[in-house]
Formats: sequence, C-alpha cells, structure tokens
Amino acid sequence: MAIKPTHNTNPNTIMSYLKFDKNLLINLEQSLPKEMLRTNQAGAYHCTSLVGCNTRKQHGLLVIPVEGMGDKPHVLLSSLDETVIQHGAPFNLGIHRYRGGVYSPNGHKYIREFDCESVPRMTYRVGGVILTKEKILISEENRILIRYTLVEAHSPTTLRFRPFLAFREANSLCVANDSVNRAIEPVTNGIATCMYAGFPTLYMQFNHKAQWVDQPNWYNGIEYVKDLERGVPYCEDLWVPGYFEVPIKQGESLIFSAGVSEVNPRNLSKMYSAEVASRTPRTSFFNCLKNSAKQFYIRRGESMYLISGFPWGIVLARNTFMALPGLTLAIDHRADFETIMATALKALTRFADTGQVSDKIHGIEHPDIPLWALWAIQQYAKSTGTEACRQRYARSVASLVDYVLEGRHPNLYVDADTGLLSTDGHLHPVSWMNSQLGGMPVVRRTGKLVEFNALWYNALMFAASLIENDSSLASARERWLAQAEKMKQPFIDTFLNESGYLYDYVDGTFAEPSVRPNMAIAIGLDYSPLDRRQRKLVLDVVTRELLTPKGLRTLSPKSYGYRPNYLGSPDEREFAMHNGPARPWLIGFYADAYLRVFGVSGVAYIDRMLIGFEDDMSQGCIGSLSQLYDGNPPYTGRGAVSHATNVAEVLRAYRTLKRLVQ
Repeated sequence: MAIKPTHNTNPNTIMSYLKFDKNLLINLEQSLPKEMLRTNQAGAYHCTSLVGCNTRKQHGLLVIPVEGMGDKPHVLLSSLDETVIQHGAPFNLGIHRYRGGVYSPNGHKYIREFDCESVPRMTYRVGGVILTKEKILISEENRILIRYTLVEAHSPTTLRFRPFLAFREANSLCVANDSVNRAIEPVTNGIATCMYAGFPTLYMQFNHKAQWVDQPNWYNGIEYVKDLERGVPYCEDLWVPGYFEVPIKQGESLIFSAGVSEVNPRNLSKMYSAEVASRTPRTSFFNCLKNSAKQFYIRRGESMYLISGFPWGIVLARNTFMALPGLTLAIDHRADFETIMATALKALTRFADTGQVSDKIHGIEHPDIPLWALWAIQQYAKSTGTEACRQRYARSVASLVDYVLEGRHPNLYVDADTGLLSTDGHLHPVSWMNSQLGGMPVVRRTGKLVEFNALWYNALMFAASLIENDSSLASARERWLAQAEKMKQPFIDTFLNESGYLYDYVDGTFAEPSVRPNMAIAIGLDYSPLDRRQRKLVLDVVTRELLTPKGLRTLSPKSYGYRPNYLGSPDEREFAMHNGPARPWLIGFYADAYLRVFGVSGVAYIDRMLIGFEDDMSQGCIGSLSQLYDGNPPYTGRGAVSHATNVAEVLRAYRTLKRLVQ
C-alpha cells in the first residue's frame, strides 16, 4: 500500500515561495540576507542579493574563471546601475552600501516584485513607468544577458547604464590605483575594455544602438556587509569608465550582454529565448533542488567536474564522490554521472598508480577518497541495476578495493589482525571534518575512524555482490568476503560502546567518546557490521542528540566543546565549523538508516524531516541550501550560500522517499 507524504512531491505544483513582494524587498533587513545564484556549467556565475546590492566580495554580475590565473573565479563586472530618465529627471535603480553603512542610491524603493520561478525577474515602478529586468547566464559561455522590458510609460523614456568594474580575484578586493587601463574600444552597439594586462577583455553590448559617454571615475568605499560580519576585509573601490544611454519605447525589450567575446547584437534576442527555453521552472521543492544540482556542473571539453559550492568553492575529490549520486542520478542525469565519474576515476587511478595528484580535482590524495568513490559507484548500481554497473565499473571497483586491501595508499593501513583501517590524522585533516587552525586539525581524528571502517566493510560487500557471477574474479570475491567477515566483529568490539552509540575514532587505547554524526554514515550504509538491533540503538542516540530540522549536528550539545553558532572571527568560525553546526547532507544517511530500521512505517517521519529543507527554498540563497546551519534554533544558514553535498543528499533522500510512496 502506497503511503502519501505530507509535503508537496508533485513537481508540477506551482508554489509562491520564489516570489517576493514590495514589502519584503524594500526592507533591507529582510531582503539583503536573501541571495540568488546563477551558473553556466563552465565555472562562471552571477551572485548577489535579491535587491542587487552586493553584500560579499564574491558577489558579481559576471564572475568567471580566468585561464592562466589558476582558473580561480574573477569578478569582471561587479554590477550594472540602471537609471530611468523621463523629462530630464533621473531615477537610479541601483543600490550600493558605502563606508559607514550608507546606502546610495536607494533604487530598492522602486521595486515592486521579484520573481525567480523561471529566470530572475525584477519589476520596478517609477512614477508612470513599469520596467522589468530579467537575467540569465549563457550555458558553457562566459556571458550574461539582461533583458529590460518597458511594460508601461506615459512619456519618452531613456535608460542609462553605468557598469561597475572590478577585474580581480573573487576573494580579493579592488583598491583605487593609477595602473588601470582607461582605453575604451568601440564595438557594435557597445564597448570593449580591459582594466589590467593578463585579464580577458570585457565586451558590453546591446541589441539596440547605444550611446557611450566617457566619464571615468573610481567609486570609493563600497562595503560588503556579509564580509564585515565575518570579520574579514570588506571595503573596496570600483572603476566606472562611463555610461550607456539607450532610448526605449513602451512594450519594447532591450537586451544587454556582458561577455569575454564580441557578439552579434542581432543574435541576442534569439540567444536569450533559447537559453530560457532550456531551463526547468522552479515551481516545486524538487525543481528548485534539480536546478541547484545542475549549477554545480562544470564542463571542460570532454571532462566534467563538480564544484563543491558557491561562491568560493573549488573542485574537491571528496565532495565530488559524496555529491555525485544526488546531483546526477537523483535527477535522472545518468549520462552526467558517467562522465563526471570517468573524469574523477581517471585522476584517482593516476594517483593510485603513480602518486601524482590532480591539478583539477583537489584532495585526490586523501585516504577516504577510494572509499567514497566505491560508495558512489554503489549508488549507480542501485539506480541503474547491477548488470549495467558490472559492465561499466566492475574492473574499477576491483582495482580500488585491492588498492586499499593491499595497503598501497600512503595513509591508509589495514590491520593484519582485525582487518580494520587506520590512518594518521595527527598533523593534517584526513576526513570531511577538515577545519584547521594554525595549520593543525581542529578536530584531530586519527587512528581507526568509524566512517572509514564502515565504508570499507560496505565496499567489500558491495564489490563481492557486484562480481558474484564473474568467474574471472571469483578468487578476488572470496578474498573480499573473507576480509569483510574478518573485520565484522572487531568493528563492533572497537566502536560500539556500552551507551549504545559508536565511538567517533579509536587511536590505540584511546576511544573518542564525543557524539558525532559519522556514526550515522555507519548505520546508513547498505552493508553494516551492525545488526538491526544495534543500528537502532545508534539511531536512537543520533536522533536524540544530533537531529535538527536542518540535518545532523556535527557534535552533540552534551559533548565537550559544543559550539552551535558559526559566527565571529575567522578563527572562531573555523573552530565552530565541526563542533556543533548542522549539516544537511547527513540527512541522506540518517534517512537510509531510519528506513532500514523501521521500513515503510518510517516514511512519514522522514517526510516530515524534509519539510524543514523545503522552507529553505525561500531563505538564504533562494532555491538552494547553505553550507551549514547553526546547531540551535532558529538554525540560521551560514557559510557558502549553495553547497553541493547538501543539495545532493537531500535530493537523494527525496528520491528514496518518493520511490517508496509511489
């Protein structure tokens, strides 16, 4: 009998949480914390607050990776101020925060509505003028298009556009200087400019003839309030070389293009329409997460990668394998899984064979990477079927399992007596709990880590099941099953304590008693050394001490050193990161564990857990999930505005639930 969930699982249901009205938008205390993000699957992004006031140094209208500069994101076009001119009177729609907390101009007062269900669309009203602004990034091209439509006007109207340029790395700040290149090159319906040598040229063009007026000037003392709150440098100067003026008639649309190559202005309208047609409307919880999932894709020729998060994420090996199933298989993008996995496995195999680390996928050398790669392939098998997985990945699985079993990883050791894995994490972080202070791990996990060994047991059993009917690997299968059996009881003896939960790690005679969520991974895996009763004991502790509406806390409030709020100086935040704040991605393993213990009767409970994430579609970075959340109410989102593993595992839990209720 199908069980109907209590929240909306219909992807076609229209929802209103991605529409924001005037009352919220003109109140900066409410609107500035809400951010929007768009990406192009080539590493470029656009990110800002709902009202267009940049609140982080990483915000920008066009932020792109620059070849030859480490492929790091660079802010070229910080913002574009629009001014409506009627009867010679200017009405500036822009907004910036200047030194001392002064906002100028105050263009947000003209906003009437913001709608983000299709493409981000802002509606302004200035007297008798109603103007809409829609923004979209072109897929796999470093170009943003903005379409302005004059819905209503009772007299001749001109639009003025003033570009604010930065030409800097996204984590740096721009300071007024005399080295800026002031040259402006005319191009069709626009200009081309480049502030400094080595940067790409920025082309700004319109689909209508535009007049350019040279008026070079530095705008000094622009503040980023989010950086101010985080205790990092927060004030910069931006270069404005002049402005465009374009007349516009009622009912007419004007398209602005900013990119690193010249475009034929006649093609802008067609380019815009084609890009809009390819998008999935954000009309439901699932569609919001689906759109967010695709934002993490990066295509580079034949290769594909996953970026760890925005606005300051990079391609990380661990995050890639952890997020891959949810960001692809959970949204029916099997081909993308295969392409990204092929790219990542190539880097992992190269490291296993030669010790060479990847310059594209960072952290490939960490000891748990082979274990997460095997877990990701296991999810592929569950999604596509064992036979399809066997044909594509059997050899890779066998190679990775033997790589670990034979002790060829430089920081992963198999105990000859117990079969358990150990690693050295005294001086460097070795797991996903990787915050550091003074170059040393904040959470010093070393020795036998609980999730490493749970993932290892699961990998051995999965590998054996995958090649069950492959006679050429029969001896390998027997070896893997024997190894799994060998470590089963030692795992229980080592990690399961008298209080009914699992130690986080055991180093020699020391067993770490802190209640941490890594035990949830251990009980959520398909194969576990623990029986159902033991899993339930652990699950009860996780539920009682770690579960929040935003995922699992990284440390129990009852454990020493609990820091629920990710606030304060950089050092204070680094210390707190894995000592209390909640991580949404852990809900994926929690849901797996709960459904394994309680079966179909647990569906309604997990469904209620997901409701807490649905609320976040209109909070923080709208349509996505933040990197972490405070461990105590009201569970405010912090850190990166959109995080790959969080989106991935909530999506995976959602699809698991959906399959059970259909």
